[in-house]
Amino acid sequence: MSYKIYSDEYFMNEALREAQRAGEEQEIPVGAVIVADKRIIARAHNMTQTLNDATAHAEMLAITAASNSFGAKYLNECVLYVTLEPCIMCASASNWSQLGRIVYGASDQKAGFGRIIQDILHPKTKIKSGILEKECSSLLTEFFKDKR
Repeated sequence: MSYKIYSDEYFMNEALREAQRAGEEQEIPVGAVIVADKRIIARAHNMTQTLNDATAHAEMLAITAASNSFGAKYLNECVLYVTLEPCIMCASASNWSQLGRIVYGASDQKAGFGRIIQDILHPKTKIKSGILEKECSSLLTEFFKDKR
C-alpha cells in the first residue's frame, strides 16, 4: 500500500519496516524513525536481545542516532514515529531530548506512558496516536502468538 509522501502514514510505514526487521531478529517488533524537515534522520528497532541491554528500545536508539545526526541533544524540530506507544523510560528520554512531536501506532495497555503517568512529556511535545494502528498491533500480536 502506498501513502501520500511525507504523511504520518508514510513515515509510520517506515517505522513498521524497522519493526519487521526487529521481528526477523527475534526482537519484540517495535520500530522507530525520527524525521526532521520531512527527511528521516534516524532509524532503529528494538535490540534488547541482540545488545543484551534492557534500555535498547527502538525509541532510545533512534533518539541517540538522531542526536548524533543532528549534532544536538535537543530535537524540538523533530518527529518521532514509533509503532508502539512509548514506555515511561522512552517517554522520559523524549522529554529530555525535547522532541517536538511523537506519533505512535498501537497503544500499550500494560506499559505505555499514557496509562501510567500523563505529564512525563515535554510540555511543548504534541502527541498523535493510532496511525496504522491495525498494522502495528497485528505485527506484535503475531510475534507473541508464535512465542506462546
